[in-house]
Order: sequence, then C-alpha cells, then structure tokens
Amino acid sequence: MKQAKLVPMIKFENSKLPFKIKSLQWLPGDEDEIVSSAHSHDYYEMVWIQKGSGVLKADLQEHGIGSDQLYFLKPGQVHQLETDAEMEGFVLSFTDSFLKMVEQEFDWSCQNALFQLFAIKNVLRIREEMVTELSEVVADMVKEFNHDYPFRTQLLKNYFRIFLIYLSRQYEEIGPAVKQSRETDLVRSFISMVDKNYREKKMVADYAAELLVTPNYLNGIIKKNTGFSAGHLIRERVVLEAKRLARHSDAGMKEIAYSLGFNDSGHFSKFFKSVSGKNFSDFKKEGISYVLYPQQSLIA
Repeated sequence: MKQAKLVPMIKFENSKLPFKIKSLQWLPGDEDEIVSSAHSHDYYEMVWIQKGSGVLKADLQEHGIGSDQLYFLKPGQVHQLETDAEMEGFVLSFTDSFLKMVEQEFDWSCQNALFQLFAIKNVLRIREEMVTELSEVVADMVKEFNHDYPFRTQLLKNYFRIFLIYLSRQYEEIGPAVKQSRETDLVRSFISMVDKNYREKKMVADYAAELLVTPNYLNGIIKKNTGFSAGHLIRERVVLEAKRLARHSDAGMKEIAYSLGFNDSGHFSKFFKSVSGKNFSDFKKEGISYVLYPQQSLIA
C-alpha cells in the first residue's frame, strides 16, 4: 500500500537531544523535511508563524495561517505547509522522549494545558503582549541549538520548558485546564492508548480494563474533559485513519478495511458511513474537510 511519506527524525546532532529548531526559511534545504507534498512525522512539531500568510493542510482540513499563530502537529498527522516567500517564523521539532524530559518539570495544570493544545486544539493565536517574551526565548533556543556550548542540552530543555509555560499560561487564561491530576492522567493515557491500539481494540471496555476503571467511569471522565464519549473518540480515530489512507494512499476499500482490523469490507463500509455520515466511495472521490475533534480550533 503506497501512503503519504513518513519523515523520521533521524539526523540528531546529539542522541541525547531529540530536539531541533529551525527558521521557516531553512525548511526547503532541510533533508529531514518535505515541503512540496503531504507527509507525516514520527515526532511532534510546533510551527510558529511570526509574519506572513499561507495554508496548513492537516488531516484533510485546511487552516488559513497568518501572523502570530502557533500550530500543533502530533506524530502521524498527515500535513503539508504552503508558505509564501515572505513568511517568517520557526519550526520546533521534538520527540516524545524530549517532551517527557520537559514535562517532569511541570505541575499538573501545565501538563494538562500542553496535552489539550496537542490533542484537542490545533491552533493558538499568540497575544500581542506575549510575542516579545516568546521571541526572546526562541532566540535563546536558536543560539544554543546552533552552537556546541557547554551544558547545551540542559539549557535547551529549560528554554523549551519556559516556552511551554508561557503557552500553557495563555491557554489557561482562555479556558482553565482541569486541575485534577488523576483525571488528566487518565485522559492522556486513554488517548495515547487509542492512538496505538485502535486497529485491534474498538470497545471502551478494552481500554477501561487496561486502565483499571469501569467503562462507565472512563466514559464520564473522557466526556467531562474532551466533550466527547470514549466510544466516540475510538470510532473517530478509526475513521480518521481510514480517511488518511483513502486520501493519501492508493489502497482500495477492502485493503483499508483489513488494515484497520475489519475482516469484512461490508462491515467496514457500514461503520464508516455510520460514523462519518458519508459512503466510503463517495468520500474517496470528494474533497471533504475532516478533523478528529470537530470543534473550534482557533483560539482568539
């Protein structure tokens, strides 16, 4: 099955530093990047547009992008960034291991805000009064990243943590994050498990058993924190992958159904229509916008 290219983050200058920061102007010459076609990464990215305009296509949804906006991309998200020649900004790329190094320094409210930005929201508009602070931190990160100074890794980790704290502070002011650490941990664990196991496990009870809670309790906590039931998020994740494959691969319905754990393509067809409201064959022909969490993604 031919799919959208996965770009691995393999060219680290230091194996202990799974992180990089680069100017948008450098992307066309970066061997680890593709700017001409849809692709995905096996790492996280934050794209900060400081000046200019363009289009970000992510999981079949198009975002018009502009100045002082920050975009959050998770591993596996099929995307394509179309920029104009005058665009200015930075791309911060990092793996889950680097993020966990930084998260250890956070309190639970900061961790939850960061989780919300990557898992539920896609776009954050940076307030004017915060642009200066973030720009100074980014300048420090660029300086450290481009030079092999002593304690480089420690400083980069700290600068990145400060950058994330500024973002979580703005997000909390817009919509306070849930403070309960147990709930936050449960939601994050559930969504992470769904991302890894949606092909084999499609029932809420499967995940509840691994998380040592009842299905009803899991549903309640997930809905409280995301606005959707656990079952809804499982089904939407399956359909999202089906849509990615339909739009960015040469596979037919039978092959896609099998790859997603359906032994019967007829069952898959009914499932797809029930969740998406559209026949699979019709979707494959049409340009339909879709997002995993169908809610407002731009935070003013």
